[in-house]
Amino acid sequence: MKQARLLAYTLPMDSGVILRHTRLAQREGFIVELKDGERIGRGEIAPLPEFSVETSQEAGEQAKAVMTSWLEGEVIGWDTLYPSVAFGLSMAIAELEGELPLTGNFLAAPLCCGDPDELVERLAELPGQKVAKIKVGMYEPIRDGLVVNMFLEAIPDLWLRLDANRQWTLEKAKKFAGYIAPEFRQRIAFLEEPCQQPDDSLLFSAETGIAIAWDETVRDAGFEPAARNGLSAIVIKPTLVGSLAYVCELVKEAKALGLDVVISSSLESSFGLNQLARLSHWLVPETIPGLDTISLFKAQLDTPWPGSDLPVMSLDSCDLVWQQRR
Repeated sequence: MKQARLLAYTLPMDSGVILRHTRLAQREGFIVELKDGERIGRGEIAPLPEFSVETSQEAGEQAKAVMTSWLEGEVIGWDTLYPSVAFGLSMAIAELEGELPLTGNFLAAPLCCGDPDELVERLAELPGQKVAKIKVGMYEPIRDGLVVNMFLEAIPDLWLRLDANRQWTLEKAKKFAGYIAPEFRQRIAFLEEPCQQPDDSLLFSAETGIAIAWDETVRDAGFEPAARNGLSAIVIKPTLVGSLAYVCELVKEAKALGLDVVISSSLESSFGLNQLARLSHWLVPETIPGLDTISLFKAQLDTPWPGSDLPVMSLDSCDLVWQQRR
């Protein structure tokens, strides 16, 4: 017997979580659960406001239709689905069929914004290369440049991943770089999307020697990985990208070009973060993923994130919004 359920969750967020233009007070999403005999597989469908093309309501309605197709044994057209639906359902099927390994990479690059001494303590817990992430682009380029330079100067073995979310013009991006000492720039692993236009980001890299990474560009229509001077990595946010098969294809193509691949979160619950950690260890075990977002929540869902003491909400406390069996 086959059975499918769709559960809805709402988790409180830290009061300081701000997306592009709005404060995110709570995180909403779905857990899809598929059963086939004794086997079970789950996945998370959680469109991210202001970033996903689909709303939570649209994702939920589409998920019901696709689960009905799965129950009836129909072929699923993954390319026709919303990205969050395609990823969540494909992960549930992968887990059901035993394709998703249990081992996860939980060594997430920590987000930093305050005291370097606090970061040093967190980095001490990481084996190997010390990697952290800083969000830039929300303030003046001068401030961001000084902050980045401070961290690189204070922690000699630190490598930084920076993320600007296409917030700067080329002129502002170069102004930012001007406040980072030339001898420190090589310890910027990459700067994600510094400029509003990808071509300007490539020009920025050529003029400053700071490596860049694609993030939003990965989600642009018709994107295909390609080697470009100054481009060192692509950042994949599966919830915003699509099915597991498509994620695997992107990883394979990027690695063949010599690009690093970072699996990153879109503010999924602890359940989704754990699955992303497993996915990262499976596809890019040599790379620290970008999953340090559990501290932005006030509660976890079903599967605790290692080291987090936040309260855990069970799946039984979620709302059952749909259920069918065949």
